[in-house]
Amino acid sequence: MTVLPQTTTTWREFEPMQLGPILGNALDAFHENGFHGTTVRDLARRVGVTVPALYYHHENKEAMLVALLESAVRNLIDRCRAAVTEGGDDPVLRFSYFYEAVVLNMTHRARPSALDSEVRHLSPENRRNYAAVRKEIELMLVDLVSDGVDRGVFVVDDIPETVRALLGMGQSIARWFQLDGPLTPDEVAASYTAIALRVVGCQESPHHP
Repeated sequence: MTVLPQTTTTWREFEPMQLGPILGNALDAFHENGFHGTTVRDLARRVGVTVPALYYHHENKEAMLVALLESAVRNLIDRCRAAVTEGGDDPVLRFSYFYEAVVLNMTHRARPSALDSEVRHLSPENRRNYAAVRKEIELMLVDLVSDGVDRGVFVVDDIPETVRALLGMGQSIARWFQLDGPLTPDEVAASYTAIALRVVGCQESPHHP
């Protein structure tokens, strides 16, 4: 069972996740018990199939985690690309939209986003493959910050370290955000994007079209 195709109408809209029963239950189990604390027998019980039937669809428990991680990060990449494109040629707007897309994803997709903390349980090969895909997000942000510095709207001494700090700040949201909590995704996105702009030394507000 694989992740069903998802169509993103705009990068700010989040439709209900379309996961098959196996990956949907795996996501719930990993969220509740962690990857290490989830057994294949428990997953089979949740789905209502035998363990051999589960293995027919996924090689092992790690393969389920890989499928969820890759689906989550590729969806985030697509959203970030769309956000940057919508920002046109304005470096502040492009950066702001990118970071807003990251934060909205971490709030609306908190559970799959939080799975990033389970990467340590992957085999070296799977970890390298996932890191290579995830690296695209970092490279996008490096380009955005570099462009802002080149155009004189950002002031950043160490671009790679600043980018890592910004992404770490965004990733941390998935560990505490609750959709039924006091803050909405839009409120968190506005607050964190404003902080991100200050981190890169931006003295102007983005000019929304």
